Amino acid sequence: MTTQAQRDFPYYAGEPVRLQGRHWLVVLGGVALAFCVLVSPYTRLPDPWSTVMPSLLFCAVPLLALAAVAGRAWTALYRRVTLRDVLWMVGIAAANLVVSILVGLMLTASHPTASNPAFATLGAADTSARVIAFAAMVPQLAGEELFTILPFLACLWLLHTRWAVPRTTALIAAWILSAIPFALVHLPTYNWNILQCLVVIGSARLMLSLAYLATRNLWVSTGAHIINDWVLFGIGLVAQAARPA
Repeated sequence: MTTQAQRDFPYYAGEPVRLQGRHWLVVLGGVALAFCVLVSPYTRLPDPWSTVMPSLLFCAVPLLALAAVAGRAWTALYRRVTLRDVLWMVGIAAANLVVSILVGLMLTASHPTASNPAFATLGAADTSARVIAFAAMVPQLAGEELFTILPFLACLWLLHTRWAVPRTTALIAAWILSAIPFALVHLPTYNWNILQCLVVIGSARLMLSLAYLATRNLWVSTGAHIINDWVLFGIGLVAQAARPA
């Protein structure tokens, strides 16, 4: 029996099913559609629930697309969470916070940067709206992991299975390439500051993806992402509350 440590990445090499080019087009189409749903004003409910439905769809649509081509094997993305996985979540989240702060400080010293407007929005919200916002982060961040890891697996299939690129080279290339769209979709959030998005958000994405690369378990990178963002926004709220009126 294949152990957890030995288990390979799914789909690209026939484990548990092999996806072909047409299948990956369906999956990537689902990822693109999910992002359109997330940013569409037509999927939003009245405040303070405005982010809940888009966040749920952002997570559900790619999984439905994957299930359409992989059947029950869509569950290969997720595995039972062990204590080792929890330690990976916490460790990657902590490492990512350190890396993001250091990279952000270095970039700020030489280049203008923009702040995330969500910090100000949460700071001005009441308690119930903040609770809803933090809860809505869970499906949205799960969707963000799918937005990155499904393209990573597609790149791995294309590079290694179809183009015969050596596996280690294909892994590194897929790891980097799959972080770029994630960084770029944050451009509107950070006032179209492309350098900030590529350098700061891109480096954060690479760190979070390491959680999946190390464990082959999407729950781990999702958990690390949730811990990371909850801590960041929690610190932001505490900092705003500490400011003199």
